[in-house]
Amino acid sequence: MSLEAFLHNLHYDIDKSKPPDLVVDWEDGPLAYKLYRGLPVVPLSPEVPLTLEGSEASVKPDLRRMGHFLWYVFGLTQLSQSVLASNSMVQTMGLLQLYRRFAPSGGALYPNELYVYLKIEDLPAGVYHYDVAHHRLVLLREGDFDSYLARALGNRYDVSACFGAVFVSSMFWKNFFKYNNFSYRLQGLDAGALIGQLLEVAKRFGFASGVYFQFLDRGVNHLLGVSEQEESVYAVIPLSVEPGIPGFANRNEGEGGVSTTELCRELPTVHHDHYVRSRRVKEFPMLIKMNEASLFESLQSIPRIGEEKIVHCEDQVVALPHVNRLLYDLASVSRKRYSPDSDFMLSKVSQEQLALLLQEATASFRYWNDLDGDHENSVSRVSLYVCLYNVDGIPEGAYHYYSAAHALRLIRHGDHRLQLQQGMPSDNVNLFQVPLCFHIAGSKDHLTTTMGYRGYRIQQMEAGMLVQRLLLAASAIGLGGHPLLGFDARLCDEIYKMNSQGLTSLIQVPVGPYRHSPRLTGGLHG
Repeated sequence: MSLEAFLHNLHYDIDKSKPPDLVVDWEDGPLAYKLYRGLPVVPLSPEVPLTLEGSEASVKPDLRRMGHFLWYVFGLTQLSQSVLASNSMVQTMGLLQLYRRFAPSGGALYPNELYVYLKIEDLPAGVYHYDVAHHRLVLLREGDFDSYLARALGNRYDVSACFGAVFVSSMFWKNFFKYNNFSYRLQGLDAGALIGQLLEVAKRFGFASGVYFQFLDRGVNHLLGVSEQEESVYAVIPLSVEPGIPGFANRNEGEGGVSTTELCRELPTVHHDHYVRSRRVKEFPMLIKMNEASLFESLQSIPRIGEEKIVHCEDQVVALPHVNRLLYDLASVSRKRYSPDSDFMLSKVSQEQLALLLQEATASFRYWNDLDGDHENSVSRVSLYVCLYNVDGIPEGAYHYYSAAHALRLIRHGDHRLQLQQGMPSDNVNLFQVPLCFHIAGSKDHLTTTMGYRGYRIQQMEAGMLVQRLLLAASAIGLGGHPLLGFDARLCDEIYKMNSQGLTSLIQVPVGPYRHSPRLTGGLHG
């Protein structure tokens, strides 16, 4: 299968992305976290703060504070037990027990891993893996790697001004065992949701941060000691206590020409033993092929993606009420975040609630990255569309949210819940009980025209980042949201008349009031 056909099926024909006779071997499934064996470990404090209400003083963190940061980003936060519905596709599992985290993940499988390069006083400088299961750091390489990392990122920021950097990777088998090739789409979205949570937590800890999507992949993977046949880094996020990351957007063209081969020669290869649990790991050649096609061997001519200006010609605009930015305790809102399945409960949504939700999701999404040059992304490459029903004072219809004017542009009148429900292959969510059904949209070519196949995973990550901001904002105003990839993208594109704009729907997120389903949950925090 060609890579073009592979991406087309991932988006428009999900059934073709996996074998029709696929049977999931649940008993041989991998762990949802990576466990290294035989390496030095550094325990982290389990006594995490129970509130994160605002930015802390900008001081270089110690080990204790860094542990708190990592836990709120990706730590195990909740044990959940529930009994599956009688129509479930996985009846043989019986009681479903899941360890959850604050960032959502498809099937709660968490295919991503976190690594950190740290230079703090009470810890040997080096590269570590965040061991989620034991809330500790595992030392992978000890030493100062400022120069190495700077060149791996094309000398585009001053590594010495940062106390560390976070690496977000995708471990292919962790959700391939269930979703087969469709896992490739999920891995990018999950990575984005994780990055979205990380950037929000960084704000509360007073850390300046930014996202690098473009780097020498094999050089970074070599630094961590991970094999690209099973795992690869998707994003690098430097951390600093300075007001902004010094030199973040400044790139010395003359110093960006080191190749991956030259860089990797500087460090010896390391091979670390880790435990997966699965006795039989199947091959995933298309995921490896897509990953290899996305790698950068050199950063001499890094493309820059322009802003996508999304404009509609319709004159009918609904101005939303002026609202202030939400001020909320991130710890409390993260704990309350809930993904309703059949638990949505239809009731009227006020214009103020809708205005708060839309404004907060888009305002909090602005972030520094290496795609936008020397400024934050003022016009996003992903945007929000929504089908409304039972919103006070706003006619039913399909709308695009124009964030610059804080207004909704009407695209198509009417109640679209029946169409949206018919476009779902599974009946796990009753959209007739949902007042707000969001769709995050992006370029129909998935940025491959400007970025090659790397553009696809970047687009998925940015969509995931916006999803997480939407879910946090919903939780802050007492609503629930459930990200869904089981939807008909063609149908949604038609509802919003996206084809003429060169856009497509990337993910569907119903949002609304809910009641809690019968499940036993317990928080895993001090």
